[in-house]
Amino acid sequence: MKFLVLSDSHGSINNMLNTVDYEAPDVILHLGDYMSDCDSMIKMYPQILLRSVRGNSDGRFPGLDVDEFVMEGKRFMLTHGHLFGVKMGKSKIINAAKDRSIDILLFGHTHSQYHSTDGNITILNPGSIHASTREYAVLEIKNGIIEHEFKRV
Repeated sequence: MKFLVLSDSHGSINNMLNTVDYEAPDVILHLGDYMSDCDSMIKMYPQILLRSVRGNSDGRFPGLDVDEFVMEGKRFMLTHGHLFGVKMGKSKIINAAKDRSIDILLFGHTHSQYHSTDGNITILNPGSIHASTREYAVLEIKNGIIEHEFKRV
């Protein structure tokens, strides 16, 4: 299964739409900051499952701050990261993932691509799809193996 991981779109809807066209994912994951940008993707690609969480710039926009779910036998945790202080360090968010028995931890907020592992947890920040950096990530799960690739629009 192919996941397109986006974050911090900040109104760069065309970058997101072009990326969906190019990657043709099974699932789109948006990690916050302008959750409203997801409305365009839902309209253009109603057949693609989209999950999103609120970021620090989403104010009172309705939605989740943390989303946990299981797909392809892996337990995901999506969050923007600001509530876990990711700009100051990763220990708080990693501990939260450990407490929840997460396999794949996805966060944004820093506008910087990041990949690490901690035990059995794959940790990934796709960077920002915003016009200034145009970064994203593709995550694939094949036969239980998690692979990722960082890309630019």
